[in-house]
Amino acid sequence: MVMREAFAHDAVLELTEGADERAPGGAVTMALCGALDHEPPCPVAPHHTSLSGRGLKRRVRVLFATDDEPVIRRTIHAALGTGEFVGPDGVVHRWVLRSSRPGTVSEAERAHAARLLES
Repeated sequence: MVMREAFAHDAVLELTEGADERAPGGAVTMALCGALDHEPPCPVAPHHTSLSGRGLKRRVRVLFATDDEPVIRRTIHAALGTGEFVGPDGVVHRWVLRSSRPGTVSEAERAHAARLLES
């Protein structure tokens, strides 16, 4: 039996002018969960998406728990690679994916990763 583990995925993207910075996280959530709002736990892979940086160029970090890392990582990459997300209000938010690669769960993220593993 394969046990779930925690992983991280890092990406760099450039938002288009006026794009909501939450849109890339929304794209990841839709790809992994099928809906922005759902009852826990996440149906495919419990995850958390964060953005850092200022201006249009942003770093995206997805912390996730799964027993099938390659599939979930491809799903995250594909969601970010689409370069767009239609928000609940119908507005299309766009970005350009500059890089996407596996990351390492940091010591500071261990407690959060443990919570994802338990959900």
